[in-house]
Amino acid sequence: MLKYIIKLLKALNSNRHPGEIAHAVCCGLILGFLPKTNLTWYIITFLFLFLRINKGTLTLLTLAFSFLAPVFDAAFDKLGYAILMWDPVSVFMANALEFPGFHFLKLNNTIVMGSLVSSIILYLPVYGFSRLFIFVWRRYLVPALRKTKAVQVISKMKLVVKIKGLV
Repeated sequence: MLKYIIKLLKALNSNRHPGEIAHAVCCGLILGFLPKTNLTWYIITFLFLFLRINKGTLTLLTLAFSFLAPVFDAAFDKLGYAILMWDPVSVFMANALEFPGFHFLKLNNTIVMGSLVSSIILYLPVYGFSRLFIFVWRRYLVPALRKTKAVQVISKMKLVVKIKGLV
């Protein structure tokens, strides 16, 4: 876990493109909100591994959003129910469930459908917020933090110097 946190902090402070980090945040949102007990989650995870995003950020934020997801399950359930009861979708799902293996995707589950649609809708706002946060972090917060006494003292500790040397 510490390894992923260090990778995230390195990515935030490095000369990496902010879009890679922001996309990793959004992909972590999608994977974190989706229930892990269906084939849809595994397919999306497999596809995200081929994207040019920060994998440490993806892993850390998938875990973070996974802990946050149960708070929104009731909202996901209501949204998923509304989507699945919409006539064009319900007809499509009735026909699609006749195909072998389609039920493993569990797209007929209200929470799966609601969390998938919610995370897709939230992708652009979260991306914009992430880009803004990275800009503010790099431009204003890091220089201000480096000037504080606490950070100067911590950065001179032997354990921190060792961690810097390993990474």
